[in-house]
Amino acid sequence: MPFDTIPYLVSIILSVSNKILITGASGLIGKALIKFLLKQGYSINVLTTQKKSLKIDKRINSFLWNPIKNQIDLQSLEGVGYIINLAGASISQRWNKSAKKLIINSRVMSLQLLAHTIKTHKFQVNHLISASAIGIYPDSMTHYYEEKDTKFNSNSFLSTVVRKWEVATGSFDSENLKISIVRIGIVLDTKEGALPKIIKPVKLFMGSVFGTGNQWQSWIHIDDLVLIFSHILKNNLEGIFNAVAPNPVKQSELISTISDIIRKPLLLPKIPKFILKIILGDMSALVLESQRVCAKKIQQSGFKFKFHEISTALNNLLSYK
Repeated sequence: MPFDTIPYLVSIILSVSNKILITGASGLIGKALIKFLLKQGYSINVLTTQKKSLKIDKRINSFLWNPIKNQIDLQSLEGVGYIINLAGASISQRWNKSAKKLIINSRVMSLQLLAHTIKTHKFQVNHLISASAIGIYPDSMTHYYEEKDTKFNSNSFLSTVVRKWEVATGSFDSENLKISIVRIGIVLDTKEGALPKIIKPVKLFMGSVFGTGNQWQSWIHIDDLVLIFSHILKNNLEGIFNAVAPNPVKQSELISTISDIIRKPLLLPKIPKFILKIILGDMSALVLESQRVCAKKIQQSGFKFKFHEISTALNNLLSYK
């Protein structure tokens, strides 16, 4: 082999291994992750369902796809070494029959389409990192959930969604492709997600605890979540990982800590569970279910959290508000 071809081949190898395809890039996690990975020098492709989202950033290569219609731009996978899959319709919508179908299909069919495309066109992807959620674990006030727990609640819509989501990663049957599943807790960020929805009524002196307030909330600061994805990527970690802070809190502590930081007292009584079920129906599970989830496995892999305690995380996010 001529020596002058070696640098060229090396550059090809590096460009392949350094290119990441991200689905669900327009969501809270996707936007924060892209911003971080660009600073780390990665080349980013994104798949989007909307043409107006194609011009996210001039440094990002954007491509259209429609998993429900089984459509994908093949160029999106050219030279890609890693896929970070965050695709899925929001669960924060009324859970009628059509919404439930969309919530499941948007997750399952996205993975199935990616797997089929990679296999059919022989794309050399090395690693799939797919989002999941701690909603897979049953509602419990006492159990401390680890990744090895396999007892799930078949009567819970959230658990059903997440189980089908994770099973769909099995569509990637290549021996050369590593698979990581990231079970994400309540993501704390000031712009999107659960926190702004919690803060708004508290600011208006209408904040309250849902149900007894004793349900466990396994949370994570958006910065730590981004770093967990990066940690799994850089260290080629395989398997299932809980993405939650080391110290879950009860909902009453979460609400009261927010109240203290923004200096707005909680004046209203707790909202009884039966009222929430009447108003929200099945969706009441989003605020009433309790999952105390362990972060030990990701820590044992060498990951260091920036935010261990809820007070530190919320002060970081809210002190300038």
